[in-house]
Amino acid sequence: MSSTDYSQDTAPRFHRLRSISVVGGFLDGMECEFADGLNCFIGARGTGKTTALEFVRYAIDALPDGENDPIARRRIESLITQNLAGGRIQLTIETKDGLSYVVSRTAAEAPIVLTPDGDPTDITFRSGSVFGADIYSQNEVESIADDPVSQLELLDNFESERISSVGTQLRHVRAELTTNANQILPLQEQIAGLKEELGTLSGVEDRLKALSAAGSEDAEAINKAHEEKALRDREKRAVRDLDEFLLEYGLSLEEMKGQVEQHGALSFSEEVLHGPNGESFRYLQGKLRECAGDVDRLLGQAEDRLDEVKGLLSEWGHELVRIHDKQEIAFRELIEKHEVAQGQAAERTALEKRRNDLLAKKRTIDELSQRLERLESDRARLLAHLSELWDERFQIRQEVAEHINAALSPAIRVRVEQFGNPDQYQGLLEDTLRGASMHRNVVAQKLAANLAPQELSAAVAHKDMRKLIDQASLNESQAEKVIAVLASSRALFELESVEMMDKPCIELKDGDSYKDSLSLSTGQKCTTILPILLMDSENPLLIDQPEDNLDNSFIYEAVVKSILDVKTRRQLIFVTHNPNIPVLGDAERVFVLESDGRSARTSNEGTVDECKPEIVTLLEGGEEAFKERKRRYDY
Repeated sequence: MSSTDYSQDTAPRFHRLRSISVVGGFLDGMECEFADGLNCFIGARGTGKTTALEFVRYAIDALPDGENDPIARRRIESLITQNLAGGRIQLTIETKDGLSYVVSRTAAEAPIVLTPDGDPTDITFRSGSVFGADIYSQNEVESIADDPVSQLELLDNFESERISSVGTQLRHVRAELTTNANQILPLQEQIAGLKEELGTLSGVEDRLKALSAAGSEDAEAINKAHEEKALRDREKRAVRDLDEFLLEYGLSLEEMKGQVEQHGALSFSEEVLHGPNGESFRYLQGKLRECAGDVDRLLGQAEDRLDEVKGLLSEWGHELVRIHDKQEIAFRELIEKHEVAQGQAAERTALEKRRNDLLAKKRTIDELSQRLERLESDRARLLAHLSELWDERFQIRQEVAEHINAALSPAIRVRVEQFGNPDQYQGLLEDTLRGASMHRNVVAQKLAANLAPQELSAAVAHKDMRKLIDQASLNESQAEKVIAVLASSRALFELESVEMMDKPCIELKDGDSYKDSLSLSTGQKCTTILPILLMDSENPLLIDQPEDNLDNSFIYEAVVKSILDVKTRRQLIFVTHNPNIPVLGDAERVFVLESDGRSARTSNEGTVDECKPEIVTLLEGGEEAFKERKRRYDY
């Protein structure tokens, strides 16, 4: 489901699966041409119907997320491995814009997307912007009703392009926030360490004042001489620091020389250079060598220019030493004339050097603080953008909920609560509080239930134990430990950007009241979710046995009627054992699969009328059973 325009009716434009063929494995030789409307796979158990559907899912790289649903992903991957073996799936698709592509995929390899002429493209299906399909395995419809995260994914499928766009922006912002935090943290530590050292500056300056030559007849000259001596120390530091920088910079340039050629040589093995595409790679290698030579010449020029400045600096350094020596002799001659000043000279010189060192650190703090201020400003901007994106995504989900309600009310009702699912937030707290000598799961649950991440972050930053005690019902010891653990900048940064997920609520009307899908029976769960799946969408809908856990009256009254309504605007592909779906749904294409245990094949395909014998045998229990039911029902 994707990008439905709720504001106006338009001519139906939807993605289509045109065909699937399999080479090798359990379904070797299978070729199916799909119709635009309703397609049904039928057959006895073990004939590969589920495998065919999962092959489609695998070909377009639409397996469940391994992080959110690792069990489902492993199950499908195992099915693919066992049934595809060393074979290949080829899927022909047509986008809603009328563009055709051929998708080729083998086990354990990424899909290759080709033009109809066989030319490779750089298309991937991860974003869902080029082509998408909504695919549900057996019992997956029921599981959606049990899982708020799956329900959220179901709603997002209606606007997959817009949701994907927001999701991409969210990932970028979170990545920037992580980089930002990794830059801020060492700066904070460095500034804190320097400030601790800087605490001794006032004592040094007080002692220097006490050692000043106030009161003597040459006090002004002596103090000025000491000031100039301190300045000479700063001049030496300036020359030394610049010399060290130029040396390190020159070494980095030297290390860069030859790297382009070396890396190019390592990138292309002899097999690559003399393989089927060797001529192209040898040409590329030649161009790389030319580039490497140019780069090395430019680096050499940069080194030469640096050497010029280093030579000039060296000459000035030697000259500065001679100037300083003369000035130092004059300083000593002045000090030697005054006994008190002479006795204090060594201490005063050491203190001046210490003061110069601390003043250099103060300048470093000022520079680092300016960088920190810019990073903190960037962080505030990123957090504001993060909040805007959360709001934008919630608004899209609200629109989807309103669209579903308009179509399915009063039988089904959908609501979305912004930030209603604190699972990720609570999980972060549990991990952060690990080892804090408390029942961390209980404490994390209380905090997540009663304080938004930003509220908790502010309370921790201000050491507001009372807020944690009053609003989260923590005791004093728990509140104190929480603040102690969360007070680090990294923990606070993670709290600032942790996601409070939106919480969907899908409800079924039961009598005069509505019941949340989480509390429904198995049959009611499917009754609630399936009508949502069968709504208009530009994506093909593939379901393995949509009739599972549903009574035949509901299949006829709701499912079949929905199929008849939507199949002119959406492609449907079902695996089914229920005759009502292909027969009453007037399937445009029926695929009959059979198997000898070692391999499966398509034994017949066509319209309902063309596959009538197999439908009667496989879905109705055979002609005699069908006639006997007719006799008993007296129809």
